[in-house]
Amino acid sequence: MLLRLILFSCLLSLSVQAQPREAQPDAVSPKYWILLDAKDQTAAPAVSPAALASRQLLSLPVDDTDQPVSAWYLNQLRQAGIQPVCQSRWLNAVSARLTTEQYARVAALPFVRSIQAIDPAIIITSLDLPTNPQLAPVMTQIQAPDFTQAGLTGRFVTIGVIDAGFFGADSVNALKHIFAREGVRQVRDYVNDKKTHGKLFRTLETMSDFHGTEVLAAIAGNDPTENLQYGLATDAQFYLARTDQGNREYRGEEDNWVAAMEWMDSLGVRLINTSLGYAKGFSNPKENYEPRQMDGHTSLISRAAQIAADKKGMLIIVSAGNEGDDRSWRIISTPADAQGVLAIGATNAKLWNRIGYSSIGPETLPYLKPNVSCFSLYGTSLSAPVITGFAACLMQANPKLTNKELMAIIEKSSHLYPYGNNFIGYGVPQASRAIALLRNQPLPNTARLVKASGKTCALYVTTNEPVVSVFHKKDATHVLQQEAAKVSNGKLTLHRENGEKQTTVDLKKEVIEVIWE
Repeated sequence: MLLRLILFSCLLSLSVQAQPREAQPDAVSPKYWILLDAKDQTAAPAVSPAALASRQLLSLPVDDTDQPVSAWYLNQLRQAGIQPVCQSRWLNAVSARLTTEQYARVAALPFVRSIQAIDPAIIITSLDLPTNPQLAPVMTQIQAPDFTQAGLTGRFVTIGVIDAGFFGADSVNALKHIFAREGVRQVRDYVNDKKTHGKLFRTLETMSDFHGTEVLAAIAGNDPTENLQYGLATDAQFYLARTDQGNREYRGEEDNWVAAMEWMDSLGVRLINTSLGYAKGFSNPKENYEPRQMDGHTSLISRAAQIAADKKGMLIIVSAGNEGDDRSWRIISTPADAQGVLAIGATNAKLWNRIGYSSIGPETLPYLKPNVSCFSLYGTSLSAPVITGFAACLMQANPKLTNKELMAIIEKSSHLYPYGNNFIGYGVPQASRAIALLRNQPLPNTARLVKASGKTCALYVTTNEPVVSVFHKKDATHVLQQEAAKVSNGKLTLHRENGEKQTTVDLKKEVIEVIWE
C-alpha cells in the first residue's frame, strides 16, 4: 500500500508518485516515542468520575496531563502512514515503529517536538521462581499479625498490578479466594490485544507468564489448604495489566507500561505494584541505558512515574532490581530511580541486611534508594508486592492519606529509621510502628547516636542475637560494606574501615548510629 502524505510546507517537495514503494515498519523495526506540541485545551479530561473523585479527595488539580493527545495530531500521523502503538496523555506522546525514512519524515512535522528511542531491554526483577514460594518468613518479619488483629486486610482498596503475565492466577489455591468474590475487576493485555480475559489466565506463551501470578500471590495470597498466608491485602480489589512477555532480558515495551499506568489512573486506581525494571539490553548497545542514567529523570518511564506521583496522587511500588551481584551494573533500574516511587530492596531472612542480588542505590542520587526492604529469597519482585500489601492496609485504615504521606509512614515504620542507607533503605517496615503512626501515637525510642574516635569502638548492646548486621559507610547513607558482626557477652567491637565516617549497627529492635570523629 502506498504511503499517503500530509502536504505541510516542509514536505512539499516530496511526491508519493515520484517515490518507489517504501518499506513499511514491521515487528522488528525500532520503536520510538513521538513527543508532541501543546494539547487542545478545550478537550475534556479523559478520566473516569472515580478518578476525578480521587483527585478531589487528595486536593489534586485536573490539568493538561488528564487531557487526551490531540485527535488532530493523531489524524495527521495516520494520514502520513504512521500507525501509533500506544498513546500517553501524561507525556503528550505516541509510540510507533518507524523505518529510517519515516523517522526523518516524522521529525520534520511541525507539531513534533522530538523523537526518543524506546529502551530495548526490560528486566523482570526476579530469579527463577518455584511454584510454591515460601513467603511465610516475611509475614513474620513485617509483623503481619498486627495488621490482622487491627482488622486491616486491604478491604475497599483497589490495587493495579503491571507485570509480564498471570498464567493460572484464577486456579492457584492461594488466589482462589480473590476470584471467588470477583476481586479481579478488569484485565488488559497490552502485548496481545486479541487475547480475552480467560485466555490471559490459561494461555502460556513464555515462562514469564507465571511472574504476575507469583506477584499477585505475594500481595494477597492466602492458601487455606496449607494454612499459609502469602500477602497482606487479602480483601483488596485488583486491576491487572500484562505489558511484556519473554524471560529475563529482551526488547522492552516501555510504552505499554505507560499506557497501563494511564489506564489505571483513568479508573481511579491509586496503588500500583510493578515488578519490572528497565536497565541494559543486547540488540543495539547505542540505545541501552547506562548506570549514570539511573537519575530519576532521564528515562521517559521515570518521568511518567513522577507525573503519576506528583499529579495523580498514585503510590507506585517498584522492585529495586536484582543486579546487586552484577559488577557491570549493581544499581537499581528505572523507574525505581524516580524520586516519587517507593523502591523496594530485599533482605536476608535472619540478619535483615542486603541479600546479594538486591540492587543498590546510585551514589549520585540526592535522595535515598531503595526506600525500604524486606525478605525475599526469590528476587525483589516478591519483596515489592509484600510492601504493596502493607500499603493497602494503611490505605484501608485511612483512605485520605496521600501517596507522600503513605510513603512517609512506611519509611518511618522501618526498623533502621532514621538511619537509612543505599543497601536496604530505611530497612524493614514494621506493622506495629505503622499502626502507631496512623493513630498519631508516639513511637518508642529505638535509635541512638554514639560518637567514637580512633580505629575501634566497643559498644555494649542489648540483644539476644549472637550475630548482628553492621553497615560501614563513607557518609550518612552510602555503604562501603556490610558485615555480620559477633556479639560477645553483650559487647560488640567495631573496626573502622578506611574512609569510613559513619557506622550503622542493626539490632532489629534498636539501631545505633556511630559517628567517627
